[in-house]
Amino acid sequence: MTQVGEFDNVGSTATNVADGFTMIAVGDLMMRRPITKNERNGFGDIAEILRSADATFGNLETNIFDIRAFNGSPQAEHGGSYHVGPPELGPDLKTMGFNLLALANNHTFDWGVEGTRQTGRVLDQIGIIHAGAGENLAQAGAARYLETARGRVALVSFAATFTPMSRACDPAGEAPGRPGLATLRLTHCILVPPEMLESLRRIRKSLPDSILGRDDGDRVVLAGATFKTGEKVGYSFEPDPRDIRDILRNVRQGKQFADFLIVTNHGHEPGEWSQEPPDYEQSLAYKLIDAGADAYVGHGPHQLRGIEIYRGRPIFYSLGNFIFDNLQTVEGSDFFSEYGKDPRVDTVADLLAHAMNEQQFQGTEFYESIVTVSRFEQNQLAELRLFPVELGYSERLADRGVPRLAPRPHAEAILARLQRLSKAFGTHIIIENGVGVIRVTSSSGVHSIACSGRTTDSS
Repeated sequence: MTQVGEFDNVGSTATNVADGFTMIAVGDLMMRRPITKNERNGFGDIAEILRSADATFGNLETNIFDIRAFNGSPQAEHGGSYHVGPPELGPDLKTMGFNLLALANNHTFDWGVEGTRQTGRVLDQIGIIHAGAGENLAQAGAARYLETARGRVALVSFAATFTPMSRACDPAGEAPGRPGLATLRLTHCILVPPEMLESLRRIRKSLPDSILGRDDGDRVVLAGATFKTGEKVGYSFEPDPRDIRDILRNVRQGKQFADFLIVTNHGHEPGEWSQEPPDYEQSLAYKLIDAGADAYVGHGPHQLRGIEIYRGRPIFYSLGNFIFDNLQTVEGSDFFSEYGKDPRVDTVADLLAHAMNEQQFQGTEFYESIVTVSRFEQNQLAELRLFPVELGYSERLADRGVPRLAPRPHAEAILARLQRLSKAFGTHIIIENGVGVIRVTSSSGVHSIACSGRTTDSS
């Protein structure tokens, strides 16, 4: 029998917000300059949507500091370019309506510890809550909190794709901790048929450094690559159980001190070419929601992936690029060298245009995204509204990458693609006047299967 004053709900994973609570989530923010002051770029209509929510979230893939006074340096490792923007980006993000940002991604340490610290200081000064990076692993992985009129919101951020030296660690005895990111380490495997695996095993055993008597079971490690048996050739990813343990604890603790919790994962797996999430991600999203997450937001592959509703909570497998501004005036010399360019001859714009072609970001899908608006009533997700945006794929480089609401035909084409990508998850998206709508009610044909909690479409 529960006694008066006994803490009997400390482990509750239930949503606990006031009716009408709204969460807006978008994808990657690769910003190089402020955009809200430009009245010609069409961003104003989107800003009105962003400012309408209780919690507005995005993934910040840009360091923020004044390069003229910067005491750090570009690192030997980078996330694919050295992303940086001026201090004015902070107030610009605030003006847009963002109050929650993820910092755990492959660009966080482009400019080292000092670049990350400077970015955090800018965000702290303007009151934007950020998570995913810290002075050690405990700080990087911890939930951070936003106070809103309808409830306290927590954010837990981690990255499955990251530069090796950017991973944070905790102290061990006399060894101090290391600043960096909260990460989810993955073992990358290549799936091959059994007969192909046997051929690889014979090759490995023929090599001079083969270890006699060693049995690899269902896998073979050859030249640093791990191969294992699968029904068809492809890629598989195995999360590190230690990282999963830490992340689930951070989620559980975050929810104990909040009314609503967002978990966000930055991962490029299996690659930018894929419109489907990696094989580990669905089960991970389920575990996170079971532990207390009210929304799972994935980003990283630079294009949209499907949406799923699990136990009445949204899972966004990727929200693509929200701001994909590649007009940068500063770039590390290593990046020039990687593409055979010379900073004494070639401009940064020359380099970036060449790199974008080499990295195969030329498809329109990399310049199409959505603004997601999740509305909760009686602590249940009642409706998801999806506003399609386009980032000016046909514009010149100086104008490309800034989102604007897509015109009706283009919006419906984006939503049709998202319908197709979400169908595999049993999600039914209705298109109404160029806006996608997911209604999570019994009358809409979306319901939960009791045995698994997975949402299906009965239509």
